Amino acid sequence: METIEIGIIIKNRRKILAITQKDLSEITEVALHTVSDIESGKGNPTIAVLSKICDVLGLDIQVAVKGE
Repeated sequence: METIEIGIIIKNRRKILAITQKDLSEITEVALHTVSDIESGKGNPTIAVLSKICDVLGLDIQVAVKGE
């Protein structure tokens, strides 16, 4: 999955839950500009950051091996 796709999924889920970027930033303790960068596809989050965000949004992270 591309970074831009991850950002779109996060942004859509956040909006469904009526959470602002600022709220998500405060809840996850991830910098606001990092949240913004991830949602716009500019950021390349670590698994730790992605995990924090996904936990709050009720999303799961799945890892797949390419080519399988």
